[in-house]
Parts: sequence; structure tokens; C-alpha cells
Amino acid sequence: MPHFIIDCSNCVLESHSEAHINESVYLVAKETGLFDASDIKVRVNPYNNYTVGNKKEAFIHVFSHIMQGRTSEQKANLSRQVVTKLTELFPHITNIAMNVSDFEKATYCKRAML
Repeated sequence: MPHFIIDCSNCVLESHSEAHINESVYLVAKETGLFDASDIKVRVNPYNNYTVGNKKEAFIHVFSHIMQGRTSEQKANLSRQVVTKLTELFPHITNIAMNVSDFEKATYCKRAML
């Protein structure tokens, strides 16, 4: 944890590879100092079929899932930094956004905890 899941239109990959996008978001997340570098997970889900406002416009949306405990200001800053980086990489895409959701510690489980 954390997880950064990047949904995007498939045309996004014409400008940059999945590996480059993953690395770019990973570095931003790491540089915030909010997470252990070895815990950050990033992946890209490109879509062939989608609509944005009932049109086929390019989009990027990052769904971030992090362990609870960060402030609203920290989460807002994380979103701003990731969206800023993606805007630098994709200046021609107007639909770039991100949201941050918290994992609840009480209900979180992973294999290492068994």
C-alpha cells in the first residue's frame, strides 16, 4: 500500500508507455514523503471503449487508495502533485483527475498479517 490505479483512454499510451506513466506517478508519490518507497504500487488500465461527457475524449483518472491517517491537506497535496505531473506529461489532455480514498486499518488484511 498505497495503490495508484490509473484508468485512461487507450490513446494516452500513444504519447507515453505504461512503464513511463507508472514510474512518473511512483516518483511523485515517493517524493511526497507520505509512503515507504517499497510499499507504493502503481498500475495503468487503458480502455478502448469509454465516454467522457457522452463523447470519446481522452482522459486520465487516478484512483488512489491509502491507509488512513493522512490529513486532508496531505491528501489534497498528493492529488495536486500527481495531476500536475500528468498534466506536464499530457498537456493535450484536458480530462485529468485524481481522488484519494482511505483504507480502514481495522478492516485491512494482507497475507503477511495472517
